Amino acid sequence: MENQNLEGYWSRITGAGGVEAKVIHPSSVVTAPGVRLKCQFGCVRYGKGYCCPPDTPTPTEMRKTLDAYERAILFHIIAEKRSGKGRRDLLQKLFRSLVDLEGEMFKDGFHKAFVLLAGPCDLCQECAKVTGGGCHFGNRARPSMEACGIDVYQPARNNGFFVKPLREKSETQHNYSLMLVD
Repeated sequence: MENQNLEGYWSRITGAGGVEAKVIHPSSVVTAPGVRLKCQFGCVRYGKGYCCPPDTPTPTEMRKTLDAYERAILFHIIAEKRSGKGRRDLLQKLFRSLVDLEGEMFKDGFHKAFVLLAGPCDLCQECAKVTGGGCHFGNRARPSMEACGIDVYQPARNNGFFVKPLREKSETQHNYSLMLVD
């Protein structure tokens, strides 16, 4: 299984365009406590969702998880501004595809496959956590890299991808998701 080519898996995601992927070593993924501070003191969703801190792994826990893997796939998702909910719909479709890919990889013998998405979970309009209920999509909900304390900018740069903060909402977004493989 160690030498199996992973390109066949990601080609289904990247084939539609607007997405690039690269096999990376998890050691190139940087975790930092300050990333969760941005969630805690910069996001109105902090503590209001099961895929957000403090319900996600801490940076230290995530580092231990990353260190248990030999390979990962870093997905670079290029999302241009679209009218209405176009960009959001595009990203949701891609995220569904990534969760489906995780399941497919699991069935093919990559039993440790797990995907970390970009940004907060959008499966529900309001997370059931707010009302004390259980997650309605526990089989599909995934935390973001940021929610787990991953400094998304550094692994992108470490692996040759473009990344910079947006100045305007109208700019093209460069989102990153990480598939932990084995």
